[in-house]
Amino acid sequence: KQIKNEATGSRTAPFPISQQQQQRHHGGSMLKQPSHSEPADAVRRALDFKTQGTQCYKDKKYREAIGKYHRALLEMKGLCRVLGDPDTSSKSPSSLLPTISKSTSLTDEQKGAMENAELECYNSLAACLLQMELVNYERVKEYCLKVLRKEGANFKALYRSGVAYYHLGDFQKALYYLKESHKQEPSDTNVIRYIQLTEMKIRRNAQREKKEAT
Repeated sequence: KQIKNEATGSRTAPFPISQQQQQRHHGGSMLKQPSHSEPADAVRRALDFKTQGTQCYKDKKYREAIGKYHRALLEMKGLCRVLGDPDTSSKSPSSLLPTISKSTSLTDEQKGAMENAELECYNSLAACLLQMELVNYERVKEYCLKVLRKEGANFKALYRSGVAYYHLGDFQKALYYLKESHKQEPSDTNVIRYIQLTEMKIRRNAQREKKEAT
């Protein structure tokens, strides 16, 4: 990376650089037709960043983990560009999976790894955000819903969606997602506690509305 910065930052190169070398320095961005190795490289980088993010999360370095997961998702976005989808830049990250799944440049194993990695990144980003001092519950909800569009029975995404909706004050939706997660893990104490809290909020709101109406 350092060499690349020095090379692109200098006005004149100390030795002639061929067009092919320049393209290599710029990560292949100048190539009209991507080489066969590029998709595999992007897959490897994405998985590496995801693994680093998981390690940061385990080490309770949540901000660093968030950065790594975002880098992994950026690699996946770049992979879609390499695979020949020119509209990737205008799309939300949730629409990357169809491009990857239709690709003929990736093996079935690589496609599966990318699909799993994307869902894991979003789930893990939500988990990291919930560890922050000031939690962005709107973003937590957004990431969890991305997972649920692909895996509707994902326990972690269901539970965290419920938690996010609870703190955003949408108790009916919170209760729905919490009860769905409860179906997956009936003995999970955190889910049970949040269901009880949510039902209590709903009862109190109903009592207040009844008083206001009389």
